[in-house]
Amino acid sequence: MNVKAQIAMVLNLDKCLGCHTCSIPCKHTWTNRPGTEYMWFNDVETKPGIGYPRQWENQALYRGGWESKDGRLRLKAGGRIEKLLRIFRNPDLPNLEDYYDPWTFDYEILTESPLRKHQPSARSHSLITGQKMEVSWGPNWEDDLAGVHRTGAEDVNFRDIDRSIYLTFRNVFMFYLPRICEHCLNPACVASCPSGALYKRDEDGIVLVDQETCRGWRYCVSGCPYKKVYFNWAAGRSEKCLFCYPRIEAGLPTLCAETCVGRIRYIGVLLYDADRIRQAASTVDDRQVYHAHLELLLDPNDPDVVREAKKNGIPDNFIEKAQASPVYKMAVQWRVALPPHPEFRTLPMVWYVPPLSPLVHLSERFLLHDGEIPEMRIPTAYIANLLSAGDERPVRFALKRLLAMRQYMRSLHVGDGPDLEALRQTELSSTAVEEMYHLLAVGKHADRYVVPTVRREGVENLFEAQGETGLPSTDYDWR
Repeated sequence: MNVKAQIAMVLNLDKCLGCHTCSIPCKHTWTNRPGTEYMWFNDVETKPGIGYPRQWENQALYRGGWESKDGRLRLKAGGRIEKLLRIFRNPDLPNLEDYYDPWTFDYEILTESPLRKHQPSARSHSLITGQKMEVSWGPNWEDDLAGVHRTGAEDVNFRDIDRSIYLTFRNVFMFYLPRICEHCLNPACVASCPSGALYKRDEDGIVLVDQETCRGWRYCVSGCPYKKVYFNWAAGRSEKCLFCYPRIEAGLPTLCAETCVGRIRYIGVLLYDADRIRQAASTVDDRQVYHAHLELLLDPNDPDVVREAKKNGIPDNFIEKAQASPVYKMAVQWRVALPPHPEFRTLPMVWYVPPLSPLVHLSERFLLHDGEIPEMRIPTAYIANLLSAGDERPVRFALKRLLAMRQYMRSLHVGDGPDLEALRQTELSSTAVEEMYHLLAVGKHADRYVVPTVRREGVENLFEAQGETGLPSTDYDWR
């Protein structure tokens, strides 16, 4: 057992307001330089939609992430030999138009215009070329379903669903999807980098780019299936979300979490068995990758896990925070949070609580007495394609528990007494439900963000060791 620690996040999609408050401080803090105009380390997308960049989920187009060939794991875009043969040509990159051409307006025309017969108007021009342009796409172009009648049909999460039904006005649905780098356990961006510039920090699992080593090959951009690595055209190097590691090291939450108006974000420590990563990611069936992912996440209260963690140099404060981690409770203990697109096989560590939505036919009062959740406005098949590789069972299990929590707490406050039938069907105790309610509904700052401070005296020289974080050729098929 090779116990490692990982800083992870859970986002509750049922509470996201779509206000983009999380995106603004991230943008002003980390991407306020030339070459970063089009970068949004944190963005909020409206689903259904093709997102930012366009169709980032379509790996038939971008060939990001991993695939399992007869149990052997390989990069979808090819291994070292294939990358070497086309080192100066990367056909799997999104174009700037797929992100958007960032623009501003000629405000000087409004303030410096001489007296004239007609009111002057500010024209848009590109921040990159300086030329006048017509704005036709942006990072939140589909906000609140804008243009979904055109782009929605290309949403890959409608796989095996009659999308025409759900894109009509009468049946349309929507929810918000905030996205940051997933800081995966098996990051394809790290494995794709020819120069070894990307690395995963040993002490907290945050994935970073060494700007001194980066040579701008951009295979990390195409290799990341979530398209959360960007190329700085001015510096000639790649950049990405760094999980606000200076704040994390001080025991503070990330900027996107700290400023979240809806209080949807939770940060905590997870312990995992690094020796089982390849086995989990190599699972042949896409729908079983999520379950294999869960199995390598360890119980921080297990004495054997604690002993091995200490033996591996994990500080006591990390272990203590892992035992109080809200992420572990939601992802592993209660299983109400799911990873986005586990079929990419990167084993992401930013998970989502699926959104509840209005019931189509039944009232919530009767929703669990037949043992199944009723039909909802947001189809569970769509959420399953987003969060569980198309397997509806984990989604239904999570939604069932969330509905049981809602029904039980309602029965306590406005009913005739506790509705224990709902708990019996979801195998939850009243104590667990009340703890879940407190965390999801009214959790305070200290409950949602359980972040340890970094103990540098117990950490090896990561600058020297970062070049050794690549995946060994004996474990993966690089051909």
